[in-house]
Parts: sequence; C-alpha cells; structure tokens
Amino acid sequence: MASTERLIDIPAEHEKNVCGQMDSNLSRIERTLHVTMIERDGCLKIIGNEENVEKAASVFQNLVELSKRGNEITEQNVAYALSLSFDEGEHRILEIDRDLICRTAAGRPVKPKTLGQKQYVDLIRSRMITFGIGPAGTGKTYLAMAMAIQAFRDGDAERIILTRPAMEAGEKLGFLPGDLQSKIDPYLRPLYDALYQIMGPDTYLHNAEKGLIEVAPLAYMRGRTLDNAYIILDEAQNTTPAQMKMFLTRIGFGSKAIITGDLTQKDLPGGMPSGLDTAARVLSGIEEIGFCRLTSRDVVRHPLVQKIVEAYDKFEKKESHREDRKQRYLHRRKRNDD
Repeated sequence: MASTERLIDIPAEHEKNVCGQMDSNLSRIERTLHVTMIERDGCLKIIGNEENVEKAASVFQNLVELSKRGNEITEQNVAYALSLSFDEGEHRILEIDRDLICRTAAGRPVKPKTLGQKQYVDLIRSRMITFGIGPAGTGKTYLAMAMAIQAFRDGDAERIILTRPAMEAGEKLGFLPGDLQSKIDPYLRPLYDALYQIMGPDTYLHNAEKGLIEVAPLAYMRGRTLDNAYIILDEAQNTTPAQMKMFLTRIGFGSKAIITGDLTQKDLPGGMPSGLDTAARVLSGIEEIGFCRLTSRDVVRHPLVQKIVEAYDKFEKKESHREDRKQRYLHRRKRNDD
C-alpha cells in the first residue's frame, strides 16, 4: 500500500503536554495506528498509509484542542481518543469535554471523559432517579458527587445526603477498638475523600456542622422522608432487595437520587440476591428512572485498571460458560439415568 505523509504544526506551549514525557503519547499513537510520527522544530510529520495517517492526524489535533482548553493530556485521554478513532468518532472527545460539571477546591475542572460518562451525567440531569452500574474506575461515585455539589452550590438542592451499606469487604472490623462512629467511618471514607477534593475540607465541615451535608450508613435512612436533597447511595451492589426498596421509598419532593454500584464486586453472604440487581430488573420500565451501564471503556483510572477489569470480565465469562456446560451435562446424564 502506498505511503503518504502529513505535516502538522504544534503550538510550542502545548507541545510537551500533547506529546507526553519522552514522546510517550506519540509512541502510543504510532503503535496503535501503525504510523511513524517524527516531531522536530515545532512540526509533526506523520508517515503511513493514507487512512491511518488521517486517523493519527485527527487524534493528535483533538489532543491539541483538549490541551488548549486547559486539560492535562493523560494516558487515558490518548487511549480513549484512539479507541474512538476506530468508530470514526474521534471528534466526539471534544463534545464530551465541553460539559463542565464544576471545579474542585483547587480549581481543576470536573468533566465527563467518555461517552458512557457523558450519558451518565445527562441522565442525572434529566431523571429523578439514576442508576450508575459499572466496574471500578469508571467515575460513578465521583461524578455523582460532583453533580450533587454543583446542585448544592446553585441552590437547586438544600442538602446532600451520602450513604453506603456498612458491608465488610471480606474483612471483619467488629473487633477494632473505638466507638460506633470510628468503626463506621472506614466504610464511608471514599465519600469523604471526594467531598474534600471537590468542596474542600473547610467548606465541607462548615456545611456538615449545619446539617446541610450528611454522610451516614444506609441503616440510618430508615423511617425518613428526604425532600429537596441530592441523595447518593454508593456501593449499592451490597444492599439487599429490602434495603434497596427502603432507600428508594425515602425520596421526597424536589429530590434526586443517584445509585451507584458494581455487580461484579458483591460482598453479600453467599446466595443472597443483590438489591441493585433486583432493582435493575424491577424498575427498568419506569420513565423517571434512568439506567446507565458503564463498561471497561469508561475506566478513567490508570490504563492498567482497564486491563484488569477486561481480564476479569473475560475470565468470569469463561467460568460462566464452563459452569453452564457442566450443568447441561449433568442434566442430560440425569435424564438418561431416569
């Protein structure tokens, strides 16, 4: 196939950010699209077959535009722009980036970074109850917290209520020293971390003292009616169906609820059904309730996390297929014996 070349000017102030340390971002594009990229004197030369050169040029120009908008170009940005290029949709990364949710206490922008995350944020805006279901690292909790905090800042919510089931992840904390609160806090630490980062510890403490922000175990929700609030239930895969029903029926007028969870990381006792799984089946036909299912493509942590999620998905599908074959074999054998 004939080789072609294309030259692209690189703005000097964005060169380091876009090309990456030791040109690591360029190397990633080269390996994925099978092109050669030569950066010299503020100019980038791309060599390869015409189709791949055009894809590489489009990916690179989109990264430059992201940098111009004030984004730090990460491995995740590069990987996602490349994955979109195979669907002829690499330009959509710029559409996603336009959706600024809020800024952290340090001034960093909080935005969706994938199409799945954009759908999730849009559902939160348009539905009274939103379920965010997906693997670790897809930003389910963080984006929900950002949406709640911005609504609180804008006066669209009078308070924020954050809750989790106090379910032990394979470990027993009951014998640790301390009072009830000190034993509960480890379960709620990820929620505090997000609050501190987005809102700032001083602002959080000020509002918490006034009762405007509440972080509590799910059991504390029983018997309450929650009006004019943003309510986030995290780690919902560890709820029982009864707990999930209890939580959903707490929601009052002017409130929004966001339920997040990962059905592959249940810590419930063996054989007990998950309230998140049950809710997804029971409530899927209600218009005011939205379901967003995030996948490994939406992982925005270190790229290694995405590989780990994909490896576990592949392993679990293989094990499930093997178990299905075993059950079919035992069923045929029993039928023959009868």
